[in-house]
Amino acid sequence: MCGIVAYTGPREAYPVILKGLKRLEYRGYDSAGVALSEEAGIAVHKKKGKVSQLEESLIGKPLNAQSGIGHTRWATHGEPSDRNAHPHRSSNGKLALVHNGIIENFASLKRELVNKGYSFESDTDTEVLLKFIEDIYNHQSESLEEAVRIALRRVVGAYVIILLNEEDPGTLIAARKGSPLVIGIGKGEHFLASDASPIIEYTKEVVYINDYEMAIVKPDELILKNLGNDKVTPFITQLDMELAAIEKGGFEHFMLKEIFEQPTTVFDCLRGRLDAKEGTITMGGVDPHLDKLTNASRIIMLACGTSWHAGLVAEYVFEELCRIPVEVEYASEFRYRNPVVREGDIILAISQSGETADTLVAMDMAKKHGAFLFGVVNVVGSSISRMSNAGAYTHAGPEIGVASTKAFTAQLAVLMMIAIKVAYAKGTIDQKRYLHLIGELDAVPGKIETILESKERIQKTAERYKDARDFLYLGRGYNFPIALEGALKLKEISYIHAEGYPAAEMKHGPIALVEETLPVVFVATKDAYHEKILSNAQEIKARKGKVIAVISEGDDAFAFLADETLPVPAADELIAPLLTVIPLQLLAYYIGNAKGLDVDKPRNLAKSVTVE
Repeated sequence: MCGIVAYTGPREAYPVILKGLKRLEYRGYDSAGVALSEEAGIAVHKKKGKVSQLEESLIGKPLNAQSGIGHTRWATHGEPSDRNAHPHRSSNGKLALVHNGIIENFASLKRELVNKGYSFESDTDTEVLLKFIEDIYNHQSESLEEAVRIALRRVVGAYVIILLNEEDPGTLIAARKGSPLVIGIGKGEHFLASDASPIIEYTKEVVYINDYEMAIVKPDELILKNLGNDKVTPFITQLDMELAAIEKGGFEHFMLKEIFEQPTTVFDCLRGRLDAKEGTITMGGVDPHLDKLTNASRIIMLACGTSWHAGLVAEYVFEELCRIPVEVEYASEFRYRNPVVREGDIILAISQSGETADTLVAMDMAKKHGAFLFGVVNVVGSSISRMSNAGAYTHAGPEIGVASTKAFTAQLAVLMMIAIKVAYAKGTIDQKRYLHLIGELDAVPGKIETILESKERIQKTAERYKDARDFLYLGRGYNFPIALEGALKLKEISYIHAEGYPAAEMKHGPIALVEETLPVVFVATKDAYHEKILSNAQEIKARKGKVIAVISEGDDAFAFLADETLPVPAADELIAPLLTVIPLQLLAYYIGNAKGLDVDKPRNLAKSVTVE
């Protein structure tokens, strides 16, 4: 949550920070602000609403500074408002701070400070942290750097902070625990941000900051230290990202662009790994550890949101092919239980950002019990990738739309490749099945292209049902998690209440909702459950519900029954989820767009959940 940008160097800081905030707005858009080191001191400008509203409020104002910090907020402590927007000022006005995270012991720190005579202008935990640092600086330490270090030893929670000091205007002090921070290295300049998207325009050389590290950043110098004041050698990484990847490229929204990128992103995910002609799967993060996977007595998949749905699909695939018991856990629940984790268990963490707070904490807990950590993430250099013993990147590229689309299909492609490889190595599938599945997976990018060609048909369906109050999504087998994902996408993008259920469970409650105004979406490709789910659809029709069906091309039985059909090319039932999700992504997008909503920035949501 929240996006942070900072700059120090010879350029005008404000344009760099403003552009960076726009690129990070998917992380939060309740309010935005900047603090600039101007000649007269630190100038703070902040505004409730989106970054564009901040920009509009600053038109015509002198904003001359070579260093500054910026923030786009996803509200935690305190409602979205001008007063709660970041950056926050110290009592003497000489310090300004931006923060991504939650300070859990802010209440006790605030009581301490109030007793010392401090007053507060906002409801945020961030202002408490800043004034705590200020108090230490005034009374306990000779340097601001040391004051930050002392304060962070007392802080409980997650944070990335960047501090601007009027007395040393070219120097930024940053620190991280649990939330992401990357520093771009230019010629006589440095760029700081929550992720690399604001940086790639200026440099490809970056340093990913680790937990419990502080950075003292000047235009021509980067010093890294741990909280024990020991220097740390920065590890410079080359960004494998292009500027075009974070631009809309002629599409109305990033979400639509990312849906239409899926033939390419799935191909990129498979490329260099899956060779259908040779009948091989080669995965650098899997091959050295194949014995751990083939001999695993259990796999526990940890994820949140859309990634959890990818894990549910993978559970079906791994158990079917590999005959290994799989449990799919919400990371947020797993971390607070006392789960049974044994040495030798495989913990498979799935996350688009690689920074999901609950997943990271759950992984750390499992690691202490001797589990082997395997990460499936999209963002190179992310915290989950660094914590994992091994893993696989999805290579989906930057995903800007808050509702995940291309990252989901890339996760499925990676998980399916791993399962097929492990099953063949273990001997639980024969060569014929192995080669068939490789061929089916190889054909997915072309089949997704075919589905996308029917966008007008899906758009017309969306127009017909955009005013529905509720939706029900039903699927069976491999397509049950896709029903869940379809319902989630609709909720996220259109604010229409939607439920996903196993179709067989319909009669255990949800059928009570069925009336002639209720659209019921069936994910019903031709598979082992086809006849059963056809019967479920007939039960809906008998009660005058509206049936929208994602079906295999040429399925005349369902086409005759349904009010609307969204065909996809035929595929092995194990591979079908990679196809059946595409019409549901488009349906959600077109319904949200038809309702006049900002589908890239749905209310109350943020892309990367880096706090509880």
